[in-house]
Amino acid sequence: MTTTGPQEAFLQAFHAEYPAVTAEAFSRGRAPDGRSSYEILCDQVAGSMRVLDLGCGDGLLLELLARGPGRQLAGVDLSSHSLALARRRPALSDARLEEGRAQELPFAEDSFDACVSHMALMLMSESEQVAAEVARVLSPGGSLACVVGGGAVGGEAYERFLALLRGTIEETPAAQRIPALGDKRTRSREGLDEVLRPAGFASVDWETIAIDLSGPLEQVWAAVSSLYDLAPLDRATVEQLRKTFFAEVRDMTTSDGRVPCAFKIGLATARLR
Repeated sequence: MTTTGPQEAFLQAFHAEYPAVTAEAFSRGRAPDGRSSYEILCDQVAGSMRVLDLGCGDGLLLELLARGPGRQLAGVDLSSHSLALARRRPALSDARLEEGRAQELPFAEDSFDACVSHMALMLMSESEQVAAEVARVLSPGGSLACVVGGGAVGGEAYERFLALLRGTIEETPAAQRIPALGDKRTRSREGLDEVLRPAGFASVDWETIAIDLSGPLEQVWAAVSSLYDLAPLDRATVEQLRKTFFAEVRDMTTSDGRVPCAFKIGLATARLR
């Protein structure tokens, strides 16, 4: 398998150490209607029988999709370590799970009715090539549905954490910073339209949804500290960040020990013309 440079090398190394980090951090988060971001994405392709998960990680989303009887499922991911966890899920015993790049999908044309991607499309380089590959493997009229990160909800713990993290990174040597990941255009409706339209997709439908991660302080810390940016930092720096964060959110902690914490996702869908 070929890679394009330091971005993919970093992602592979990170997920070798933390193969289930995304699911562990975000699967317990809930939208106002009670669904997780994974369940929301699953519901977007409820009528599709052949579904590809782009950046499938440890297989949590595919497992939810497998509840639909008769579905043909496939997943592709850069990380062999994450895929090893996906292959252990009994529900995915018949799924095709491939180690590979979204820019070079190992599937034939017209293989899928839908493609989903949870917090992964926004990390991928060569986004136009990714769009072209997704269009190639989708059948005419097939759909792409993805969840991308949308930032913090104001006045809550995640916003304070990001402010502290930015300050920490500004004081960190360049050698301890992660490479630039993905294409910023994939984090907005207008930008995603720009990426997808040349590949034959119709205009993107976009919805911004708040996901609640509130809970005990240690649980909230476990979620927010799973960001890629912390990976290159030394232990002393991370520990100082943790202590500062704990002090910062003390004033917002409720009497029962819960820390309010929420972030926004962008839910994007587009249909292949």
